[in-house]
Amino acid sequence: MSRASDEIEALIALLARLPGLGPRSARRAVLHLIRKRGQLMAPLAQTMAHVAETVRECATCGNIATGHICDICENLARATGELCVVEDVADLWAMERGQAFKGRYHVLGGTLSALDAVGPDELGIPKLLARVRDEGVREVILALNATIEGQTTAHYIADALEGAGISITSLAQGVPIGGELDYLDDGTIQAALRARKSF
Repeated sequence: MSRASDEIEALIALLARLPGLGPRSARRAVLHLIRKRGQLMAPLAQTMAHVAETVRECATCGNIATGHICDICENLARATGELCVVEDVADLWAMERGQAFKGRYHVLGGTLSALDAVGPDELGIPKLLARVRDEGVREVILALNATIEGQTTAHYIADALEGAGISITSLAQGVPIGGELDYLDDGTIQAALRARKSF
């Protein structure tokens, strides 16, 4: 096998490690990049190198930033006293896409897991508690995934904040807008029934 083939195979193997891409999808992506070398591959490589060099974790909330502090934490208008706790940056981005939340965030970077040796210190929960105390937070919104680990983490944080004199809320769970009952799983239907409200 030629050196060029080795390098292409190495690129395919690296792309195949990305979420949502397997070996076949990675091979198609690499072939497309090679065909569009000038318009796509060179700018992509340059941008990736720049991002790898400049992007870091926000020192305050854990979001991705190009500076020491992210734009959300620097924005004084977002100091509303509301702090939304999410599992990872993808969840923060999803919340931002909705454009409904105008406060600040705290990214845990995962959930509590005894099997994986992930405890409160690994998730920066002491840092979260310090932010609640130091930033004048009035409400903590627990926007964690509706998994066993997510809910265990939410309960742990709620217990840790008990007595802090703040409101602790969570996102509503249940039937999504446009959802049909026949297509929902049992857990979603149960959560919707528990969270029912007056009509």
